[in-house]
Amino acid sequence: MIIQLLVVLGALYVGSRYGSLALGAISGIGLAILVLGFGMKPGSPPTDVIYIIIAAVTCAGMMHASGGMDWLIQIAERMLRKHPDRITFFAPLATFFLTVLVGTGHVVYTLMPIICDIALKKGIRPERPCAVASIASQVGITCSPIAAAVVAFTTISAANGFNVSIPQVLMVTIPACLCGLITASAFSYKRGKDLDKDPVFQKRCQDPELYHYMYGNSATTLDKEISKDAKRAVYIFLAALCLIVFFAGFQEMLPHYPKADGTTEVLKMNIVIQIVMISAAALMIIFCKAKPKVAVNGSVWQSGMVAVVAIYGIAWLADTYFSNYLTEMQAGLDDIVAKYNWTIAIALFLVSMLVNSQGATVVSMMPLAYSLGIPGPVLLGVLPSVYSYFFIPNYPSDIATVNFDRSGTTVIGKYLLNHSFMMPGMVCVVTSTIVSYFIASIVF
Repeated sequence: MIIQLLVVLGALYVGSRYGSLALGAISGIGLAILVLGFGMKPGSPPTDVIYIIIAAVTCAGMMHASGGMDWLIQIAERMLRKHPDRITFFAPLATFFLTVLVGTGHVVYTLMPIICDIALKKGIRPERPCAVASIASQVGITCSPIAAAVVAFTTISAANGFNVSIPQVLMVTIPACLCGLITASAFSYKRGKDLDKDPVFQKRCQDPELYHYMYGNSATTLDKEISKDAKRAVYIFLAALCLIVFFAGFQEMLPHYPKADGTTEVLKMNIVIQIVMISAAALMIIFCKAKPKVAVNGSVWQSGMVAVVAIYGIAWLADTYFSNYLTEMQAGLDDIVAKYNWTIAIALFLVSMLVNSQGATVVSMMPLAYSLGIPGPVLLGVLPSVYSYFFIPNYPSDIATVNFDRSGTTVIGKYLLNHSFMMPGMVCVVTSTIVSYFIASIVF
């Protein structure tokens, strides 16, 4: 059992070193060793979740291809430039809600240079808004109705007797994560030395080339002309989101089908999401001039497909191991889980740190958590803890944020863990999880 666990952890570790598609692919090597080498019975890949991700990413990718994403970024930029002195609070809110709308945190790459530019020109240390804004872009995943983590949680919960809808999940996670973000922003408000008192920054200013690099250019999207097709694509996308949330809240309005035993079953929400998202993508192609080739080459679609492969490999590997040793794990963890069921949050945090994916963490760990007898409301309460890949700063959005900060104040430290994202990440996730736990315990 221990040797096979080391195979699982080894595959995840090696995959995380290569990143991107490698995480899912190298998980396949671990799966091959367990199944073909040790003769373990293979688990089940999370096909329902994968289909939903493909549909949602295709829809978001089409909106991106039509120029709709540029319009959303422009709206966010106007708000930030209107209140530059509050950039440390407003920047994370902007990246958070962009992720909530689109279902992926990779939409922030266009907005991050703008956040840095506004802070720098206002004399605010860019590390303060940039670091917490990068954290916010990932925190929003557990608050998005089309994100893999949320959809996977509702699907797995329904299969284990906890019939929670997507709106009910969002009723818990959105206010909890907003509390976490506001707290992290407050902690970041006076973080580090002011630019006029920072000797490292002042030394950079004395170099004419560095000074021109920092202050000579202005990052903006306001000069882009937004077409009617782009705006129409955003409207279609928002309408699709509203339709999904509506059906999730009023499932009795969905079609019912007869079963062999004479009862009826309602159309499942995972099918509804796929139908709505694919249909919305088709409408964008027909009415918004969204070109499929442009969508395929875009960052939104590509990052989503990387997530599909990662979840496919990681979740299949984890399910194979856990399903074969479920009895032993139940026997060993029953006492701990019965007394301190909130400790599952620590396990989720550690797994997320290793696999770099909230969706993969939910898909691989929630079935095990339910099998250990942890109640659904508790698991919903600790859902924000599935984000921890800020801990080791190797995630693309964090690395990109460091590169976008022309002032050099957003950094990855000499000792790796002393980086700009550690404090806002820990404050946000811990606060969000505590608040979410209490909200879930009250609501359910």
